[in-house]
Amino acid sequence: MTLASYAADDRRSRGRHHPEPGPGHRSEYQRDRDRIIHSAAFRRLEYKTQVFVNHEGDLFRTRLTHSIEVAQIARTMARTLGLNEDLCEAVSLAHDLGHTPFGHAGQDALNACMKPYGGFEHNAQSLRVVDELEDKYASFRGLNLMFDTREGILKHCSAARARTLGDVGERFLNRTQPSLEAQLANRADEIAYNNHDIDDGLRAHLLTIEQLREVPLFRRHHDEVAQRYGDISAKQQRHETTRRIINTLVVDLTESSRRALQQAGVSSIEDVRSRPEPLIRFSDEIQHENEALKRFLREHLYHHHQVYRIMVKAQRVVRELFAALLADPRLMPPDFFDAARQLESRDGETGRARVVADYVAGMTDRFALDEYERLFDPRRLR
Repeated sequence: MTLASYAADDRRSRGRHHPEPGPGHRSEYQRDRDRIIHSAAFRRLEYKTQVFVNHEGDLFRTRLTHSIEVAQIARTMARTLGLNEDLCEAVSLAHDLGHTPFGHAGQDALNACMKPYGGFEHNAQSLRVVDELEDKYASFRGLNLMFDTREGILKHCSAARARTLGDVGERFLNRTQPSLEAQLANRADEIAYNNHDIDDGLRAHLLTIEQLREVPLFRRHHDEVAQRYGDISAKQQRHETTRRIINTLVVDLTESSRRALQQAGVSSIEDVRSRPEPLIRFSDEIQHENEALKRFLREHLYHHHQVYRIMVKAQRVVRELFAALLADPRLMPPDFFDAARQLESRDGETGRARVVADYVAGMTDRFALDEYERLFDPRRLR
C-alpha cells in the first residue's frame, strides 16, 4: 500500500532509544506490534476490567478484547486514509498496557494513593511499561519501541509529568500534535468502548433498549433495524444496531478527517505536528451525537448502582493493598522489593511508592482479589 505524504514512515522516524539492526522482513512498526503482543503486560489485559469485573462473566469485554477491537477499527480507517496501518495497530494494542485492575475505578483509587508522590496516570504508566517494566531483552530495558509508537501511547499527560518524559513529553509542552496515526488510534478507542459498552450493558441487563432510545444516535439506527427486519431476537437487534452505529462513526470520522486534511493543505508529518488542533475529527453533527452517547453511558451504565457497588469494593482493595505494600515492601515479590529499595535510596519514599504503584497497576482483577485475601484474611496463612 502507498502511504500518503503526511503518514508516519519508519524510515523517517526519530527511531529507538537504543539503536538496533533493521528488522529485515518486517517494518519497524510491525516489530513494535510483535513485541507488544508478546509482552507479559499484554497477556495480563485478558483479566483486567473494561466495565465488568473479570469474574462477572466470560462474554463481557476485557482490556484485551477492547484493545483488539480498537486495533481493528483503527486499521480500517488508516487504510482508507493512506496512513500507516502497522503504527495504528501497534499504538492501539499498547494504549492500555499500564491500566490498573478494576478499570477506571482502580485507576482513580491508585491515583489518590499516589497523590503525595506525583499521582498516577494510566497513559504514562503504559509508557513506563514499554520503556522500563518489561524486562526481556539483554541489551536494554523495556521493549525499545519506536518514537512514534511511544508518542501514540501517551494520549494525555500533565505538564509536570511531561517534563520528566524527554522526547515523547515535548508535544505537551510545545502544544504540538502527534502523528495522524496516534490521533486515529485515540478516536478508534472512543468508537470501540462506546459501542461495546452498549452491547455489554444490554447483555448485563443494566441498560434497556427503551433507555437507549433516548440517545438520538442509537434511536436512529434502532429504527433502521426495526424497519428492515421487523421481529428479530434481542441479540440480533442489539448487534445489528451497534454495528450500524460503529459504521456511521467510522465513515463520518474518515470522511470528515479527509476533508480536514485537504482544507489544512498538509503534505508532511511535520505539517501535521505543527497544527493547532488534531486533524482526525468527526463532523460537528456526529461529534454532538457521540458526546450525547458518552453522557448517557456515564450516567446510566458507569454510574449504575450495581456497577458502583462493585467499584467501591474494588477501590477499597486497591487502597488497602497499596497501603500495606508501601508500609512493608517485603510483602512484594523479591524483584519488586529490590527495585523499591533501589529507587528509595535515590528518590526517598516517592521511589518506593512508584514501585508499589507499578506492582499494583500490573495486577489482574483476580490476582488483586487473591492478593488481598492472602494479606488480610487470617484464614489464608499461605
